[in-house]
Amino acid sequence: MTARPLARALRAAALAALAAVAACGADDVGPATLDPDNDTCRFCRMSVGDRRFAAQIVAPGEEPVFFDDLGCLTHFVTGGDPLPPGAVVYVSDHASREWVRADRAVFTRVERLDTPMGSGLIAHADAAARDADPVTREGRPVAVADVVPPPRPGKAGQ
Repeated sequence: MTARPLARALRAAALAALAAVAACGADDVGPATLDPDNDTCRFCRMSVGDRRFAAQIVAPGEEPVFFDDLGCLTHFVTGGDPLPPGAVVYVSDHASREWVRADRAVFTRVERLDTPMGSGLIAHADAAARDADPVTREGRPVAVADVVPPPRPGKAGQ
């Protein structure tokens, strides 16, 4: 193979690899950075100042939507328009404050826990993280679908 066809073949292979990498990343939306001084809850409009109870919805090409309480997230999803294509819901692990995909998290309702809007809901990355958090000892497990249910079509979001 001469230099010119080889260069063309290499260029085509590089472009194909770049397109493949871009396509893989398009569906994998990571959590946004929370700015507690400026980000407000999309549902109740209060400041998202305590990361232990925060949640967010991110989607390709969309601004992130933050929530100060998991109860606000639930109300927003059930009362709003369907989530944008490719949207991912993240919740903050109550103990570590790391973002976790909601569909992989475990949830607990602790009635006496003072959450920003009084839902008593907290999330953890997994059962081991939940069991290691002393706050959950007085709580009861909550199903993912009870925190992040599918949105009802035809409702206008807040």
